[in-house]
Amino acid sequence: MTQHIPVSDLTERQARAELARLAELLKKANTAYHGEDAPIISDAEFDALKVRNAAIEAAFPTLKHGDSVSDQVGAAPSGKFTKVVHAQRMLSLANAFDAQDIRDFDKQIRSFLGLGEGAKVTYSAEPKIDGLSLSLRYENGRLVQAATRGDGETGENVTANALTIQDIPEHLTNAPDILEVRGEVYMRRSDFLTLNKAQEAKGEKVFANPRNAAAGSLRQLDATITKQRPLHFFAYAWGEVSEPLADTQIKAVNKLKALGFSTNPLTASFDNIAGLLSHYDLIAEQRATLDYDIDGVVYKIDDLGMQNRLGFRSTTPRWAIAHKFPAETAWTRLEAIEIQVGRTGALSPVARLAPVTVGGVVVSNVTLHNEDYIEGRDSKGDPIREGRDLREGDWVQVYRAGDVIPKIADVDPSKRPDGSVAFEFPVTCPECGSPAIREDGDSVRRCTGGMICPAQAVEKLKHFVSRGAFDIEGLGAKQVEQFYADGWIREPADIFELRENFGSGLQQLQNREGWGAKSANNLFDAIDERRNVPFAKFLFGLGIRHVGENAGRLLANHYGDWSTFLAAMETANQKGPELDELLGIDGVGEVMAQAVVAAFNHPQEKASILRLVDHLAIQPAEIADSNSPVAGKTVVFTGSLEKMTRSEAKATAEALGAKVSGSVSKKTDLLVAGPGAGSKARKAAELGIETIDEDGWLTLIGQA
Repeated sequence: MTQHIPVSDLTERQARAELARLAELLKKANTAYHGEDAPIISDAEFDALKVRNAAIEAAFPTLKHGDSVSDQVGAAPSGKFTKVVHAQRMLSLANAFDAQDIRDFDKQIRSFLGLGEGAKVTYSAEPKIDGLSLSLRYENGRLVQAATRGDGETGENVTANALTIQDIPEHLTNAPDILEVRGEVYMRRSDFLTLNKAQEAKGEKVFANPRNAAAGSLRQLDATITKQRPLHFFAYAWGEVSEPLADTQIKAVNKLKALGFSTNPLTASFDNIAGLLSHYDLIAEQRATLDYDIDGVVYKIDDLGMQNRLGFRSTTPRWAIAHKFPAETAWTRLEAIEIQVGRTGALSPVARLAPVTVGGVVVSNVTLHNEDYIEGRDSKGDPIREGRDLREGDWVQVYRAGDVIPKIADVDPSKRPDGSVAFEFPVTCPECGSPAIREDGDSVRRCTGGMICPAQAVEKLKHFVSRGAFDIEGLGAKQVEQFYADGWIREPADIFELRENFGSGLQQLQNREGWGAKSANNLFDAIDERRNVPFAKFLFGLGIRHVGENAGRLLANHYGDWSTFLAAMETANQKGPELDELLGIDGVGEVMAQAVVAAFNHPQEKASILRLVDHLAIQPAEIADSNSPVAGKTVVFTGSLEKMTRSEAKATAEALGAKVSGSVSKKTDLLVAGPGAGSKARKAAELGIETIDEDGWLTLIGQA
């Protein structure tokens, strides 16, 4: 699955299989990086996986894994170092893979800011260094702290190690009183080759690539080892500052250079997309001759005022994007096509390949998305691969989009083995034998077995205990499978009854490999810690189709608490006012609203939810900015806004703790009406709802 195929064109089955692949790869990457200090993929690759993961989850929220990394940045800090909470988050970047992605990025910027095509927008462009992100905090000109990015919120304190890097000044002159300089630690290719020769001569570990060498060197517990390693640092950004560095990105980077930091000489600015793409080609041509690894080019809005207006998504800034270099390819044998059954019953085909190295990573599994994709058609019925189907035994070309996500690019029919037959997609569930149907307009075939299907039941339980949901330490996917197979858990409520059942059949747990009385009780303690759960996490953990983590927050913020939400759902029907209220929540569409209402109108599903609730204390939603004048209020925008775009107005309101709705109802607190306001303004007047214009809104929130 690639950025060349829009997420909106993916089928649910394609998305399901891709998310499974992403989860597996990210888990391996985390283990290698934090447990073994031997990264198997770069930070750039890890971030690209996360961003792609988040994009698919946004389009298919019901498929979101609870332990998804889409709401995280980087990875959790290691326990080897003391932790550092970043004053400002260190975010990842959205990715682009072709020129059209960059044009779309420019259109989104202009749309958000309300700028026409003729308006001048200047961008900076700089090589994307394949190294390790680092934040340097200076107070009164002295380096007081260096921290890795970690998960974006919390990193590792590597101050002693950073002080050994020649490109990092210990003291600054004429710097702001507080200055956080951010950039990338890297190792030159020439130094990398020399280091590996020395390591090999001493019989010590050799590194796979310069990025791994840089990461392993910076994260040494003994700073004297770091000092012996030839590390370098490029500065390109900043975090907290006591006074602005400049009014543009380029000027701010030049200020960092003047303070004594190394900045990349290939950094430049352009006021059109053609200039950006030309610079991308120039850097790509020089890539092989540079003495450091890069994996793309980063574009940023140059005007820092515009950057502030654009703000941030959950893990990425709206004002920047990484244009990745093309993928490598390789040919291998498609040995088998297997069908996996997901939490929502979706049947997802996966290709098992003869292992092949692509872009430095061994690929043995690739998603095949759905039955149409196997047959050589896209979601619209148009031919892909010139209409050539995929069969077991085929010789296929594999690539990694953005050097990250495995994908089949093509098939060579001339090498198809004798007797080859077209793959027959199953019409019954391979797990429970129930009919697998494909509804009109849906490219996904689904098992109709529901909770009698062990695959669906287990996947729903895995989702429930995962990080974005209840996040129960010690109860992961492997344990869920084991407990389900033993008949100890069948639904979420059973998890919270494990301790009281421990005296009977669960006594066996102590006798199993890896378990004992202490580890069992640690698990039960971890379960008890999750009896107090935030409302949004609870809603997400239920696994209602189309309700992802972001949707869970939207619902929690709108209804406030569980009892209010439950009362609304119990009286909701497919066309009633409660459904209208759901649809009025900005970000909730028809499909999601119907799915939520259906869940609470299904007797068995509702009974399972209520059994779970008996074990929990569900915490009300927190208001984002409780001190703002609109905190907790429901605001509706209508008509034309002249000083900000609708998107910008909504983002500002939500940041101030308001609930933004798309329709006026008796629960609306405030209507902001611009020129051309029509039916919403009339309805607000009928209901006696306070109505103000755009200037009044800006005065109210202190931005006049």
